[in-house]
Amino acid sequence: METNEETVGNHQGETGTVSDIQNKMATKEPAKIVEGSWNHRMDSEVTSSKVKRTVFKNYVNPWKSWTFPGLIDFIKLQRTFMFGERNLMKKPADQEELDENLPVVTPDWTSPPDDGIAVTWIGHASVLARFDGISVLTDPVFSNRCSPFSFAGPKRYRPAPCTVQELPHIDAVVISHAHYDHLDKHTVVDLNRKYGSNLRWFVPKGLRKWFESVGVTDVVELNWWDEEVLPNHDNVKFVFTPTQHWSNRGLHDSGSHLWGSWCVFGPNRSFFFAGDTGYCEAFQEIGKRYGPFDLSAIPIGAYEPRWFMGPQHVNPEEAVKIHQDVESKKTVGIHWGTFVLTTEHYMEPKTKLEEELVKQGLSEEDFFTLKHGETKYFS
Repeated sequence: METNEETVGNHQGETGTVSDIQNKMATKEPAKIVEGSWNHRMDSEVTSSKVKRTVFKNYVNPWKSWTFPGLIDFIKLQRTFMFGERNLMKKPADQEELDENLPVVTPDWTSPPDDGIAVTWIGHASVLARFDGISVLTDPVFSNRCSPFSFAGPKRYRPAPCTVQELPHIDAVVISHAHYDHLDKHTVVDLNRKYGSNLRWFVPKGLRKWFESVGVTDVVELNWWDEEVLPNHDNVKFVFTPTQHWSNRGLHDSGSHLWGSWCVFGPNRSFFFAGDTGYCEAFQEIGKRYGPFDLSAIPIGAYEPRWFMGPQHVNPEEAVKIHQDVESKKTVGIHWGTFVLTTEHYMEPKTKLEEELVKQGLSEEDFFTLKHGETKYFS
């Protein structure tokens, strides 16, 4: 039986109706804030995470732009996948065409200049960002499939450009949510075996127990707008920020853990990882509080059909809006070119991104794509 539903909150992270906020301000745990010299606008108004209190405590989207597909929509989507023009069970092109359009190169792990940034696209939503003497890996997936099964589910049509064992030193991993194309058990186990307690995992609220169940011990879970420093780096902080999405690992745990994006701030440089998201007002809030960012990683693919994917996956036009909202100086396009998840042509995200950049008066140096394994340096 439903007992209460929290709604959007004030800039201090309080949630509920107006009367609820007034009654709960003394008891609700405030967002964790890290003091430092970053000079962020902490008095800006932001939207808190929302919990629908039923028999189970489930996170839900607070955004007016959010709608969750119903059973009929899921059935219609399966018919589209099975009988539509694009067969999601096959590679999107022959090997020669894929090698030409989406080449895979060996990563260059040369350290960036002391005041610079290096970003390497490993594939899908996995990037390695290096700046201010730290290395941050996002949503690492090195497995051949993003699925609970080794024999079924979306399969890579572009291989990972390296193995976990070939990765350089990494200080932290950030996880946006629990879907299988962003959280891969085998990759987590391999990373934990390689780095152990020398690697800090930053994860959404509700996911810590899952990580502990697979042997990860150095894991911190955060709510939206929570901040946390990196061990042995008091001048580096991680902030968990909102997106419009959802999260589950199975049939009965939807909403039991949160979803979101990540902001990482060093003493000189900043990085924003948008994770997986539909377009919403969250990104204006992030930009007003924490922008500008030196580098961002923003999804550009897996967006068709729009009647189903629109609320949960941005298209290239919306990706450019996020780039503008968070005041990103440089952005790499992610979440495309690796797994067949949706019905758009596999090269359409890149093409439509280039078209939108022209419309917005931006250059391909402002918002770019990379080859699998390619590294780009900024000074």
